[in-house]
Amino acid sequence: QVQLDEFGGRSVLAGDSLRLSCRGSGPTFNSYAVAWFRQTSAKEREFVAAIGEVVRSGSTRLYGRYMDGRVSIDRDERDNSMWMQMTQLQNGDTAVYYCAARPGAPRTSPEDYDSWGRGTQVIVSS
Repeated sequence: QVQLDEFGGRSVLAGDSLRLSCRGSGPTFNSYAVAWFRQTSAKEREFVAAIGEVVRSGSTRLYGRYMDGRVSIDRDERDNSMWMQMTQLQNGDTAVYYCAARPGAPRTSPEDYDSWGRGTQVIVSS
C-alpha cells in the first residue's frame, strides 16, 4: 500500500474543465498502476480512468465508458504525481473522485486496488 492524496476537486459550471491530481508516497510508486474512480449518490464506485506503471515505451492507459472521451490521464515519474483532465463537465459528473493504486497492471474494478485516497469532491451545476 501507498499513501495517496487527491487535489483539485471544486464546484464548477456545466461545460467547464477541471484537472484532478493525485500524489503517491514512496520510491516504488512508479511501479504502481494508478486510477480514478468516482462515487455518486448511487454509492457504487465507477471506473473513470487508469494509467499503468512508468516504462520507457509509455504507460498503458484505460478509460471508462462514462466520460465519453472527455477525459485524459497522465503521470510524472519525477514527483510521484498523476493527473486527470476532464472537459465539458456535466451535472452527471458530480461525485466524489478517488485516487487508487495497485502494484502491476491497471484494472477497472475497484476491488483490485489496495491503496485509496480520501476522495475529492466535484460538484457540477448548471
